[in-house]
Amino acid sequence: MNDNTETARKIHMVLINAGYSDNEIERYQELVNTYGKNNVWTSDQISQDFNIEGFMAPYVVGTRRVDNVRGSLTFTHSPRFYFDFKPA
Repeated sequence: MNDNTETARKIHMVLINAGYSDNEIERYQELVNTYGKNNVWTSDQISQDFNIEGFMAPYVVGTRRVDNVRGSLTFTHSPRFYFDFKPA
C-alpha cells in the first residue's frame, strides 16, 4: 500500500521532537507553554477525555467525550504526550 503522507509525517515527527527536553516534566511544561494547559494530555488523560479511533504517527484521530467533537491531535513518542487538538 502506498502512503503519500509518510515522508511528511516522518519530517513532522523529527520537528516535534527536535530541540525539546527528554525529561518528562520539562517536556510537558514546554508543550503547555506552546499549546496551553487545556490542550496537552498525558496517556492517562487522553483516554479520559477522548475516544481515540486511530493513529498514524505523529497524529491520532479521536472524539472529545465532553461534546462529541471529532478531530485530530499530535503526539510525541517518548515521553508520550498528546497535544494541539484540532476539530475536524
